Amino acid sequence: MTATRRRVSTRAFTIAALLIALAIACVVSVWASADPDGLEYVAESAGFLGAAQDSATAGSPLADYGAAFVDNPWLSLAIAGAVGCALTFGLAWLIGLGTRRRSGADRER
Repeated sequence: MTATRRRVSTRAFTIAALLIALAIACVVSVWASADPDGLEYVAESAGFLGAAQDSATAGSPLADYGAAFVDNPWLSLAIAGAVGCALTFGLAWLIGLGTRRRSGADRER
């Protein structure tokens, strides 16, 4: 007797993937390393870290992996991670919609 596998809908998969990504962005990011990233490490090793300048977005509410409007460091990091995850998901979703619409228009020709 063979077991039939139930197919997971695209919507259910997408929602589950988004929830997992949000959990990682909000919870697991708390344990991210406080050490400098690779670019900062190389700049420090090569001796030109002092020449670094702030980016144009350095004063934004979500700069430096945190939410400037929240005092709690963990919550600040979690909010910034959730917003970044949601924006990235939204952009990918819009690109997917644009691709699907374009493919449908090509079939009508």
